[in-house]
Amino acid sequence: MKAAVFFFLPMVAFAGDPAKGKEIVLGSGDGNCLLCHAIPGADRPAGNLGPSLAGVGSRFSAEELRLRLIDASRFNPRSVMPPYGRGEGLHGVAPQYRGKPLLTDQEIDDAVAFMLTLR
Repeated sequence: MKAAVFFFLPMVAFAGDPAKGKEIVLGSGDGNCLLCHAIPGADRPAGNLGPSLAGVGSRFSAEELRLRLIDASRFNPRSVMPPYGRGEGLHGVAPQYRGKPLLTDQEIDDAVAFMLTLR
């Protein structure tokens, strides 16, 4: 019997644009990070359900931030943070979001590029 061979492919990463990422992170669109996180440079009130993002760019690598945005429950199964890069296996999702992620890969990379500036 042959042994199974598994290949782990690296995640495809796009070049992130910090300016676009700032719009996603600080905006009230599908990212809406201010709903739960205090973020330096925000011009509107922030929530406190999640940790402050001050200094997040010095605490995590780009890949770590990306993985947390895609699906924070990988790191904490009890996380209330939405899985911005996963659309399958979710419950109670609004019809317009069913079966698709909240953010595209490019938007996630843009958000990561901005968060890396928060040192």
